[in-house]
Amino acid sequence: MRADWITPDWPALPRVRAVATTRSGGVSAGVYASLNLGRHVGDAPDHVAENRRRLSAALDLHREPRWLRQVHGSRIADLNGDGITGPADGAVTRSPGEVCAIMTADCMPVLFCDRAGTTVAAAHAGWRGLVAGVLEATATAMQVPPQEILAWLGPAIGADVYEVGDEVRTALVREHADAEQAFAPAHPGKWLCDLYQLASQRLRRAGIGRIYGGGFCTYTDKDRFFSYRRDGECGRMATLIWLAG
Repeated sequence: MRADWITPDWPALPRVRAVATTRSGGVSAGVYASLNLGRHVGDAPDHVAENRRRLSAALDLHREPRWLRQVHGSRIADLNGDGITGPADGAVTRSPGEVCAIMTADCMPVLFCDRAGTTVAAAHAGWRGLVAGVLEATATAMQVPPQEILAWLGPAIGADVYEVGDEVRTALVREHADAEQAFAPAHPGKWLCDLYQLASQRLRRAGIGRIYGGGFCTYTDKDRFFSYRRDGECGRMATLIWLAG
């Protein structure tokens, strides 16, 4: 495993395995350098295939991660022996060896597990996903009491640089007034948006109080992370969680 990949710092049981990749450790070139894991972004297919092979080898995975077709929605795929049909922005499993995987390049990946180490899940949470309720839908799909759930917030664009328009702020504040605390004025009609605060608010409102992670910025840390907002054409990182057999 590359030294700069991220292992979540949370009190999950040892059988819960999780990692967030960075842009290091692959064979892709140019704007995709080097560990691009997304097939849909214009990179050479053989490079993506080799990068995914390296990922599985580094993590000693016995099954290919269950890659989703993410659309900023709230559908959660159940990986307990089922195939994935259609788009989804979250995945849940209780089956050892099944790997939940979220690809990002500014949106927030959120990992979940229960304290007993029986269920894991992952969600793709940009602002549209937050409005759609993807975090709440993922927690519900786990089918465990919310007070038993741990959540980890992975690498996303930081609050100091994530500028959005009035329509984004309105959409989030309309649902929950306390979301206003996650916005700071930038200039007329524009706001700086704190995805980490918004996600934490929603998780706590859903009854999940054990929240870890945060503090990353994909936009400003160019050497470590891909960022669509910064570069436009770029690769995708993966945040993965699974149960050891």
